[in-house]
Amino acid sequence: MEPDLFTAAAEERQEKDPAGSPLAVRMRPRTLDEVVGQQHLLKPGSPLRRLVGEGTGGPAGPSSVILWGPPGTGKTTLAYVVSKATNKRFVELSAITAGVKEVRAVIEGARRATGGYGKETVLFLDEIHRFSKAQQDSLLPAVENRWVTLIAATTENPYFSVISPLLSRSLLLTLEPLTDDDVRGLLKRALSDERGLKDAVTLPEDTEEHLLRIAGGDARRALTALEAAAGAALDKGEAEISLTTLEETVDRAAVKYDRDGDQHYDVASALIKSIRGSDVDAALHYLARMIEAGEDPRFIARRLMISASEDIGLADPNALPIAVAAAQAVAMIGFPEAALTLSHATIALALAPKSNAATMAIGAAMEDVRKGLAGSVPPHLRDGHYKGAAKLGHAQGYVYPHDLPEGIAEQQYAPDALKDREYYTPTRHGAEARYADAVEWTRQHLGRKRS
Repeated sequence: MEPDLFTAAAEERQEKDPAGSPLAVRMRPRTLDEVVGQQHLLKPGSPLRRLVGEGTGGPAGPSSVILWGPPGTGKTTLAYVVSKATNKRFVELSAITAGVKEVRAVIEGARRATGGYGKETVLFLDEIHRFSKAQQDSLLPAVENRWVTLIAATTENPYFSVISPLLSRSLLLTLEPLTDDDVRGLLKRALSDERGLKDAVTLPEDTEEHLLRIAGGDARRALTALEAAAGAALDKGEAEISLTTLEETVDRAAVKYDRDGDQHYDVASALIKSIRGSDVDAALHYLARMIEAGEDPRFIARRLMISASEDIGLADPNALPIAVAAAQAVAMIGFPEAALTLSHATIALALAPKSNAATMAIGAAMEDVRKGLAGSVPPHLRDGHYKGAAKLGHAQGYVYPHDLPEGIAEQQYAPDALKDREYYTPTRHGAEARYADAVEWTRQHLGRKRS
């Protein structure tokens, strides 16, 4: 809806007394050049550059866009920059509070503004995924006829949450999570800028690193925590935000963990060894340390997949599918919800029966190959489909197992040098006991000599 007198008065007070606004609001970029991160969306000629009036485009007008990305990556900030930089009429709606009635009112106002005095309208719609199909349908005529240029923001996959006709009429712009360097630059600006803390406090390196972990790539969270910690430090009469002050302010202890150093590998190793040792509580402790320290959830998920094969194997055939499913889920949802998925997988793996038989089997087989124990493929196993194969004796004498009552033929499969070699030694742990019985039976029926 159009800003009313009370909204306009509030914005005027905010401009006159910016200190009354949250730090995250005061530090919003005023131009696209001040935006942190998302440089892939800010190149010359990009849709966002055109929305703020850079370049004429000739007969090609600016396109409606859908901004998709995690919280705190700058979706609202980009819309704010457009509102300040453009000479177009700017209207903001939130899908949480607005409905079809409000949308139609904006569209009607846009048509009057265009027809009456040639003023184009930019509509920013936050949380568009909260709109129903009918509510999104109400936007179609305005977007299609360019009565409004739509900037829609969503944290959910628009291919599932936005109707196809609206997607086809808009450009989908994907925002990437902010890097630590992006957030670090934003913190430094907030500390020194006149709109921010004006050098009232300093931020030591250890406090900054913990603040980056807390932020998790969310600029708004970083600035909110910085403002709270700065206020606490100034109340104590301190000109430096100590790690202790930050911990007290955000109620979150700094975990000793260097993502690029020894702690990264030591804690990851401890997690896997705790799973191998079936200590579910220790495994969860190390998992929690990695999560709290801001470890990449995909790294944790990869380690769990390796553990499922290396330490569990066929003792629990479900372990690997659980770990793979966890990795896929983590890649789709990210933190904080990914912590639940990683916990699920870690508990399942820690409590699963253990066997490294598959690990030892492939290791022994590869060792023989490295030693040169390979040999020729037995003639009856070779490909017999091509012309001339029969003259070479290929595939001659091969017994088709499905033709036999028990489904197994007493014939040699391995090369001569390895015909009696046994690599797989199954345990009697969990489900692998079934495989132990099966391998004993099949080796007997293959006519193999016992080693």
